[in-house]
Amino acid sequence: MNSEKFKAEMGFLKPRKSVDGIAAFDCRREDLLKAAKLLRDDFEFQALSDIASIDMGVEAGESRFGAVYHFYSHTKKYYIRLVCMCESSSEPELPSLCSVYKGADWLEREAYDLMGISFEGHPRLKRILMWDSYPWHPLRKDFPLAGREAPLPPSFEEGYKGVEIKPAPEEGGPFHSPSCGHKFSPEREPRSVDGACERVDNI
Repeated sequence: MNSEKFKAEMGFLKPRKSVDGIAAFDCRREDLLKAAKLLRDDFEFQALSDIASIDMGVEAGESRFGAVYHFYSHTKKYYIRLVCMCESSSEPELPSLCSVYKGADWLEREAYDLMGISFEGHPRLKRILMWDSYPWHPLRKDFPLAGREAPLPPSFEEGYKGVEIKPAPEEGGPFHSPSCGHKFSPEREPRSVDGACERVDNI
C-alpha cells in the first residue's frame, strides 16, 4: 500500500496499537462511511470480512459500545482494521456500510441482535438469531452467562402440528472453563458450575 497516498487521503484516521501486526486505526463515527468508500475505491480493499461488536462495560459511560471492522484486500493480500465507537450507551448507533459492502448486511444484523447496536441506513435491520420480541442482547457484558427468562415467541407457545415445544435447559449456568488439568480439549469445554470437575493427576 502506498503509505504517502494513505496518509494524504486517510489522514482523518488515528493510528492505534496493534498486537498482531495488522494496521489498525480509530475512526470517528461521522467518518466511517467515507473511510469505507476510500478503502474500497482507492486502496483495493474489496471485502469487509468481519464486524466485531464490542462492549467496554458500564464503567465506560457513553463510550461503552462500538465495532471493529476488518477489511481485506484480495489483490494486495493484507488486512486493515478500523475501530469506531458509538456516541451513546443508551441508544448505540453507527452508520451502515451496506451501501459500500453488501456483506455488511448480516454482520450488522448480528451486532444489532446480540449487542443492541443500531445501524443507520441499513435496508432491513432485523434480528438474525433471536426472535423479534426477545428483549435482551446476549453479548453485552451485563448479560448473565446463565441466560435470562424471556417470553417465548408465539410459535413456541402454540406448538408445532400439535406437539408442544419446550426450550432447551440452561444446564444450571453460569458456564465456565474447568481450571482443573485436562489433557484433551473436549474435556476443557465450558460447562455449568453444577457439572462435576474431576482433576486428572496421572497425565
